[in-house]
Amino acid sequence: MTRAAAAKGVPFSASPVLAVKLPTWRSRVVLFGLFAAFAALAGRALYLQGMSTEFLQKQGESRYARTLELPATRGKITDRNGLVLASSIPVKAIWAIPEDVQDAPKDKLHQLAQLLEMSDAELNKKLNSDRSFVYLKRQVEQETADKIAKLGIAGIEARKEYKRFYPEGEVMAHVVGFTNVEDAGQEGMELAYQKNLAGTTGSRRVIKDRLGHIVEDIEAIREPHDGKDLTLSIDSKIQYIAFSQLKEAVEKNNAKAGGAVVLDAKTGEVLALVNLPTYNPNNRAALTGAQLRNRVLTDTFEPGSVMKPFPVAQALETHRVTPSTPIQTSPGRLTIGTATIGDAHPHGILTVSQVIQKSSNVGTAKLALQMPPQEMWELYTSVGFGQQPKLGFPGAVAGRMRPYKNWRPIEQATMSYGHGISVSLIQMAHAYTVFARDGDIIPLSFQKVDTPPAGQRVFSEKTAREMRAMLETVVSPEGTAPKAQVAGYRVGGKTATAYKLEHGKYVKKYVGSFVGIAPMSNPRLIIAVMIDEPSNGLHYGGDVAAPVFAGIASNALRSMNVAPDSTVTDIIIPADAVKESL
Repeated sequence: MTRAAAAKGVPFSASPVLAVKLPTWRSRVVLFGLFAAFAALAGRALYLQGMSTEFLQKQGESRYARTLELPATRGKITDRNGLVLASSIPVKAIWAIPEDVQDAPKDKLHQLAQLLEMSDAELNKKLNSDRSFVYLKRQVEQETADKIAKLGIAGIEARKEYKRFYPEGEVMAHVVGFTNVEDAGQEGMELAYQKNLAGTTGSRRVIKDRLGHIVEDIEAIREPHDGKDLTLSIDSKIQYIAFSQLKEAVEKNNAKAGGAVVLDAKTGEVLALVNLPTYNPNNRAALTGAQLRNRVLTDTFEPGSVMKPFPVAQALETHRVTPSTPIQTSPGRLTIGTATIGDAHPHGILTVSQVIQKSSNVGTAKLALQMPPQEMWELYTSVGFGQQPKLGFPGAVAGRMRPYKNWRPIEQATMSYGHGISVSLIQMAHAYTVFARDGDIIPLSFQKVDTPPAGQRVFSEKTAREMRAMLETVVSPEGTAPKAQVAGYRVGGKTATAYKLEHGKYVKKYVGSFVGIAPMSNPRLIIAVMIDEPSNGLHYGGDVAAPVFAGIASNALRSMNVAPDSTVTDIIIPADAVKESL
């Protein structure tokens, strides 16, 4: 403002320099906008404080509240007498918050790596993870976990969990199976009864400080429910007997593998099931597929001569023959179409009973060819061949049996003595219950049975008794299995020696087997034994499998306090024992 203007009394605000050139409505709009913004903030604050408290509380709780899992104890597995076969022991899972461990002294991290049985580099790799939580090692023994806690490393924590322990080790491996690091069943009964054994985990809400320490319990959301105990049909004593006898035979015959199963003829309970090779479920670091295979249930093979009693029994049942009916087997060969089958040795005229005793392919085939294919197929089906066993056990296979409409006469003949059909060892043992139980068959069970199930009739009692008498002649000095004799007990059974199939062709590798019943006066046990690829000079079932049966039967019957039913104590084994036909 000039001095002249000031002298004339012109107001200072009227100065043209200070004159507002913008329209007045714009300033009002800005002012309104500011008021609206404040109003929106006030409304939002009111909404959050009054209408959305639950959301804010959850956001706050997420900073300090945690839900902890409360593990349930897995149920025990015991044998029929209460001996523990699998139990859970408390251990710790060691975990870390990587960012909290970064400043830990190197010497303590080195001690930590040693306690966790890992290298410093491996530990550093885990700790350099960009995750907020990382497991360092699971199932750490309590003693080791205590030593780790004493190191006092910030960010290293321990969580309670359980580890499965198997007191019987490799002896029970293929029955009990094992669990993984999450305590979930992977094999055997651990897998089959996972739902019942596992139980239900619980949970609780706690408040933690910024270092992750629990400072207050809020509430228990869900209580844990421990798993149910499982009582098996297995008898640990008989299991150990079977394992020891099978192991001795596999080593003696330099065999690739072997299997054995023991059934209770009265109840259908599986008293023992063993396989070789086996493994230690407590230490599976070097576990291989061969060790893991439960051959008794999962491997199939052409059974050979152990199949012969079934078509022979059907011929008796339908009154086509009697045990004394003569069958001409000379000259030891039988031509069917363009194919010829034969016996290991020519026998001439044999009675039906001698067909079983001498294991004649020709005699069995002649009896089988008197039947329509459908009749023979229905017989095999009725005893479980070609069907998956209803055992509740993982991995049990059905085997192979072609529909009867496609059978040619030569195929029917060879199936009568166990070629052109495949079965598992447990299927074969189960089928023999029709002879041990006076003609009926009952379901098998891996759980202890209080009341024996009802049987399904296959043969008459008369036929079953006649077949037992024939099977008893097999273990006589004139039969194919004198090495199956048991001092003090009447026993019987059937041997088999079969070529193996590889890539659809028979190769010069053998499976020797024996299925037997003991004692014959009142059958209690059915024992099936299979020796895979014996290669130490002997390969016939009567040489490699029958002695295993004898060893198991002798010790098992005494373990069960079964009274002897024979006064014969001298076992006679001729130097030139009869060999079954391949």
